Amino acid sequence: MSYPPPRYLKDHGIASATFRSADVPPDLTIGVKSRVGYLATGASTDGQFGLYRWDMAAIPNGPGAHFHRTISESFFVLEGTVSLYNGERWLDATPGDFLYVPPGGVHAFSNNSDAPASMLVLFTPGAPREAYFQELAEIVASGRRLTEEEWTELYAKHDQYAAP
Repeated sequence: MSYPPPRYLKDHGIASATFRSADVPPDLTIGVKSRVGYLATGASTDGQFGLYRWDMAAIPNGPGAHFHRTISESFFVLEGTVSLYNGERWLDATPGDFLYVPPGGVHAFSNNSDAPASMLVLFTPGAPREAYFQELAEIVASGRRLTEEEWTELYAKHDQYAAP
């Protein structure tokens, strides 16, 4: 494996880093179960990756088993215990544990513990996942119940496919 082609071609570097303080409030709240911080979106990284802090209440929550066709997804547990599904079995992941899921890999996550939990979620390349998260938040806030067809349509629009 080699480095990709250069993307920056000037002879000297520039000050272009971005900083996000830990005390910035979450960008999105999904019901009472999840708070999401948009640490680096695909738009802010020029499509290279999307990185999100996912804080979960002590309530079982998370998507069912699914896969993506165009993006990989990685999970790094920061606090608490997060149940991660690796396509074969559920693993109780604790701080420092990591799971990488390539495109096509079946996976899921949930907080099944009796305590809050937090993790970093990384998507590569940087797909516009914020739109998907926002739609989920709006559905939860409205109390609307989607039909199976509507869920399938929503998932397909955001590269998310239910695993059998």
